[in-house]
Amino acid sequence: MKIAVLTDAESATGFRLAGLEVHVADSPEAAEEILKTLARREDLAMLAVDQGLVADPQALLSREMRGRALPVVLPFPSLGFAFAEEGADAKAYIRRLVKSTIGYEIKL
Repeated sequence: MKIAVLTDAESATGFRLAGLEVHVADSPEAAEEILKTLARREDLAMLAVDQGLVADPQALLSREMRGRALPVVLPFPSLGFAFAEEGADAKAYIRRLVKSTIGYEIKL
């Protein structure tokens, strides 16, 4: 079984480097169509979806996923959303991520 990611072009390279199957959408409308197509696939175990493209993928896929356990749909915050949360301060965002992961704050 595979893991697929639906994201924007800016984030796609990182996911490809991790060896994941990447699908790129340039608009929320295109993302919704790609997401519905991916949800019908039998070979996917997990489908990670950029929330900047589809805010609530579970709600969008409720009909397609009825009676099915796979793929598991995992929404993740987009980089644009994450930076907006921090007031467009990328260093603050990275510091917060590192602190939540390892428990220590670092100075960048």
